[in-house]
Amino acid sequence: MGSFKGHALPGTFFLLGGLWWTAKHSLWHASRRNKSIGSTRLSGRVAQRRLELVEALLILLFSFMGMIAEQFLADGPRLKLYDFADNHWKDLMNWQHATMYLFFALAGGVAFVVHATEAAPFALDRLTMAIAFFNEGFLFLFHLHGRSALDVHLHMLLVYAIFGGAVVAFLELFHRGNILLELLRCTLTLLQGSWFWQIGYVLYSPSGAVWEPKDHDNVMFITMCYSWHLAFAMLAVGGVYCLVSCAVRSRLKKTPPAEMGLLKRRDKDPESEDDAV
Repeated sequence: MGSFKGHALPGTFFLLGGLWWTAKHSLWHASRRNKSIGSTRLSGRVAQRRLELVEALLILLFSFMGMIAEQFLADGPRLKLYDFADNHWKDLMNWQHATMYLFFALAGGVAFVVHATEAAPFALDRLTMAIAFFNEGFLFLFHLHGRSALDVHLHMLLVYAIFGGAVVAFLELFHRGNILLELLRCTLTLLQGSWFWQIGYVLYSPSGAVWEPKDHDNVMFITMCYSWHLAFAMLAVGGVYCLVSCAVRSRLKKTPPAEMGLLKRRDKDPESEDDAV
């Protein structure tokens, strides 16, 4: 993890996850508001369940890729936690990041069980996702001992986004399907992803540029830059939401009147209801 690539990898995962969640929640919300041929097929219970299963498998895949990268690439610990020859812990930074991926893998596995079977409570997927975010935040919070002021500040800003995502995911336990909470989670996930990339560029710049760690101006700029990242995340979520909503409404306008009559009768089919999965 102590490299540019080590920060770019989770950053890419969170960026992809945030965009996926934004498109998915925007589609389902727009579909509930506009009864079109696309909405009945894509927001029905069966289609939603399939998308949730695909999402759970992708979370598992990304998490296992992250754990393998932390353990076996470059100078990873290769599953060795303690070096008895030198009497010290081995590569705890890598172990901490592998643990972060482990909890997201658990969240993906639980989500798969929830949506593939009836064996688990429905809201358990949101609970385990909230726990995964909380765990990530705690790991990074106690990850900064002995670092420079700039390094600590960069990671503390990341912790704010992580804990924010954890709180929002927990609130979704009680307000599932609330589009504002869902889009807020998407925004904070995108913020995490872009900020991981920013940390990589500042601390491990591919160009070899070195930031003065004790310069207060650098800390001020990084704080302002964090606000820019938040603005980017908000604009990205808003843009995807608008595009998806316009696409659903456009599909509705192109649906022939005769076909719309058939769709209205199909909406009465319990299997095509717009219930959240």
